[in-house]
Amino acid sequence: MSTTRKRDRIFAGFGAALFLASACAFTVYVVWQMTSASGKTTDTTKTADTSSQTCAANGTYEKLQAPEPYKPEGEVTELQVTDLVVGTGAAAKNGDCLVMKYYGTLADGTRFDDNYTTDQAFAFTLGSGQVIKGWDQGLVGMKEGGTRRLVIPPSLGYGDQANGSIPANSTLVFEVKLLKIQ
Repeated sequence: MSTTRKRDRIFAGFGAALFLASACAFTVYVVWQMTSASGKTTDTTKTADTSSQTCAANGTYEKLQAPEPYKPEGEVTELQVTDLVVGTGAAAKNGDCLVMKYYGTLADGTRFDDNYTTDQAFAFTLGSGQVIKGWDQGLVGMKEGGTRRLVIPPSLGYGDQANGSIPANSTLVFEVKLLKIQ
């Protein structure tokens, strides 16, 4: 074997080892940064938002009959809030944990999601950004036991982004029932 070939192989081996070492070092750095960042996020979440830890829809709830889909006329550009049944309990305010039943349809009446017809409920902290803006804005003041219709323009829903079976720029219609405020 010639000296040149031997030197080329040694040089190539050294280059490969150097590349492997730097790739490993970079991987370790990225994992360390992610671990550090997730630790900070977890600590911040525990300190700043303890309500989300206790905000849960525990247990089973009554199954409700699916409502007749509401089809808004024309283009919806503003949030429309209609109380179908005014509740008698406390009024919801930002920071409250709401336990809800909901039935969601597109403007043409096509159902995209619901828990009305199940024994499950959905819990979230109002005003914390855990749900679309149309919910955070449209549920303020709703009373326990009440039923409300929200007609949500795309700007307060998912905007120009598709989300699962919801096409981009969709008007969303929800019939919601506030089971309780925790």
